Amino acid sequence: MNLSRRDLLTIFLGAPLAAAACRAKAPKRPEGEIVGASASRGHELRQPQKREPLSWRTTEVAIIGGGPAGLAAAWRLVRGGKRDYEMLELEPDVGGTSRYGTDALVDHPWGAHYINAPMAENRAMITLLEEMRVIEGRDKDGAPVIGEQFLCREPDERVFYRGRWYEGLYLHAGASPADLAELQRFETLIAAFADFRGADGRRAFAIPMAKSTSDPRITGLDQISMATWLTENELTSPRLRWLVDYACRDDYGTRIEDTSAWAGLFYFAARKRSDGKESQPVITWPEGNGRLVRHLHGIVHERVTTGALVTEVRPTASGVDVVAVDRQNVAFGVRAKHAIVAAPHFVAERIVRDLAGNPLPPRNFAYGTWLVSNVHLRERPAGRGFPLSWDNVIYESPSLGYVVATHQRGLDRGPTILTHYFPMCDAAARQTLLGLDYGACADIVLSDLRRAHPEIDTLVTRLDCMRWGHAMVRPKPRFLFGSEREAAATPIGNMCFAHSDLSGVALFEEAFYRGVHAAETVLGRAGAKSESLL
Repeated sequence: MNLSRRDLLTIFLGAPLAAAACRAKAPKRPEGEIVGASASRGHELRQPQKREPLSWRTTEVAIIGGGPAGLAAAWRLVRGGKRDYEMLELEPDVGGTSRYGTDALVDHPWGAHYINAPMAENRAMITLLEEMRVIEGRDKDGAPVIGEQFLCREPDERVFYRGRWYEGLYLHAGASPADLAELQRFETLIAAFADFRGADGRRAFAIPMAKSTSDPRITGLDQISMATWLTENELTSPRLRWLVDYACRDDYGTRIEDTSAWAGLFYFAARKRSDGKESQPVITWPEGNGRLVRHLHGIVHERVTTGALVTEVRPTASGVDVVAVDRQNVAFGVRAKHAIVAAPHFVAERIVRDLAGNPLPPRNFAYGTWLVSNVHLRERPAGRGFPLSWDNVIYESPSLGYVVATHQRGLDRGPTILTHYFPMCDAAARQTLLGLDYGACADIVLSDLRRAHPEIDTLVTRLDCMRWGHAMVRPKPRFLFGSEREAAATPIGNMCFAHSDLSGVALFEEAFYRGVHAAETVLGRAGAKSESLL
């Protein structure tokens, strides 16, 4: 990209930081590289691909995509007694945005890094976590009891503001009585949503979202933005609005002005059992949700073909034909009785054909772009105030800060790995990211970290970056309960769809639910007798 360093840092981090960074001597670039997502191969789908397979093989179920939804579908098929399936995945590794990296020190996430303890309605996730021995039993209300070693250890969260770290994510330091009163009122409103039950008896907001109420008093919140909802409820405190904006950037890669109010409230209320109870605890591992991927892959790995670019999925009179290209650019075909398209919608609309042989109609799905970096350090960075935590957020930064991979292992001294998350909410940054080389990406990450850790350059031993061009679906206003999401989830012949895109919120739990749902549809059509996990 033909941008000066000042211009680049201004786009990503703002003019004040860019000016300060450029006044100092540019530090030596650490060792590292851009890793991950095979954007160049995936971008081949931008042009129609007409490839005739040189060979065909058969299977009962073809699964297109090896992210959490595809893995969940395969897992559910196995539990239902179906082992005649093949999964086709573009990348060398499965897992999608829940992939993880390995290191002699500690494994570390390349994307999603936690789930919340599931409530009773999330039967599929409970079954998985019981299988993984994460759940130790049930409490008196029947809720799962999570093993202590899997819960995020303390200290869990801190925020950096004007030279000092503070406990938690809400900035209490310097908060006025009016600020605190608004925080209390916001929490009261969230508690009311947690207690709400619609005419259908369902919670206002539940995980998975398919278990949420269809009451129009709740679904109607999708018609406005989260920023509008805050304003309508006279919640104007900058500290509160920062917290809510952080939440939307964290889960959705969007600002409050661009986030459906339903999704913004879902973030807070879906994780609360009822009024007076804290949010469900966080379950995490050093590699984040990579631990879930590792478990699922261990069950299905023998039937996974990686490096496969699927170019066409078309229904036939007897099932579904899938055309793909392998790593050597050789086309091959898979004939299946059923198919589960567990790819994001922007891929599905380029490869799927309907019963008449036509491509899917364009639909208004929008996606967020992320830069995720793993920063290897020889020693912990210093800092004033609250100590190093699992989640470390910089108040005045457009990034989300970083999580510490060694935290859950109880390694509190010596080398560590910081996983830095940067959602590209600004259009200019999103358009620029994929054109950047490694040096520019590393400069952005280290310039951001210097806000809180001026000595960071003396500690870094390696820095690797992953650019997620289409990291997650964005829940814009009027998208979640519009017609397009429902249409995208509708089966075509013997072809079902499964991806977190179909929920409109990109949580692991949503992808898992969608994969299980698709697999149970296939099991039902195949006449298999298996009790539903939904």
